[in-house]
Amino acid sequence: MRIPPFYKLPSWQRFFSGMVVGGIVSWMIFIYMFGTMHENQTKLIEEQRNEISKYKNTLSYLQEEYKQLNKKNEDQLTIQEVKIKLINPTKTKVELLSIHETEDRLSGDLRSLINKDLETAYGTRDLIKKIIENKTVELNDKSFTFKVREIYFWTTTQITLELKYEE
Repeated sequence: MRIPPFYKLPSWQRFFSGMVVGGIVSWMIFIYMFGTMHENQTKLIEEQRNEISKYKNTLSYLQEEYKQLNKKNEDQLTIQEVKIKLINPTKTKVELLSIHETEDRLSGDLRSLINKDLETAYGTRDLIKKIIENKTVELNDKSFTFKVREIYFWTTTQITLELKYEE
């Protein structure tokens, strides 16, 4: 098999040389366009990287400030409500209405705790406990005292009391 002698004809020589020159020119245009596009993408990525690092620094600063504000606010929390819960009513056989009225009365007596900061209220917990335990209540013609079981100090302070016969 033999290659046809097209390389001797000037028209074919121009065609092949045009293909080679066109291939080289198109390759150079491709390399230029790809390089330009790649350079733009690299710039964009670098700008985004800088922006992300700036945002991370801002975020860490804001988070640290947020933690400090939370700590400061937590130190300044105040009591908003005082809830009293009486337990042991079945053993003492006291009416639920009387227990509810007693809880309301005790909540009213401890109203002075409202708007006090938690640290101050927690510091006076022994005094609060003694005030409650020294209180005597008449229910169904019987005298009762209270025994403090639990005191939870938070924005809603909850005090759990046990109802006992006075001795």
